[in-house]
Amino acid sequence: MNSNNFVKNTLDEIPVTNANARRIIGLVKQEGRVTGYKLSDETFVSKSEAVNMAKQGQISGVGIAHRGDTEYLKSIPDESENNNLGNLPSVSPKQ
Repeated sequence: MNSNNFVKNTLDEIPVTNANARRIIGLVKQEGRVTGYKLSDETFVSKSEAVNMAKQGQISGVGIAHRGDTEYLKSIPDESENNNLGNLPSVSPKQ
């Protein structure tokens, strides 16, 4: 099994994305932990909102995983490292 298949197997769900799905372009963090995301349409959503949106096919390039009872987003492996969630910049929502 190659590493991409292994990572895909760690995902609980890989939603089918809508044609107008947005991408995650930034991470909102508090004390080093991801609490939300900036989307390609410049909107900010909480971590739980993003999980729900991804399940509905509204965010591309991510799958759903879980740790304990908490669901979170994880990048779907592809040929690019630039779009991995861990490589995205930290951003602050506008006040």
